Amino acid sequence: MNKNTVLGWATLIMIIMGLILIALGAFRYDDVAGWGFVAVGVGFFANAWVFNALKGRV
Repeated sequence: MNKNTVLGWATLIMIIMGLILIALGAFRYDDVAGWGFVAVGVGFFANAWVFNALKGRV
């Protein structure tokens, strides 16, 4: 497994975790904690975007 494959898997896992966190914030928690879950989920998307941009450059 080379570096690009590892970055691809990391990107996929981070997208899945971001979706799970956003879903938790939207459907499970109705108070202020839900906004925190959504913010962290968006942060996971940002990290996944960076990992995807690094594929082929490392």
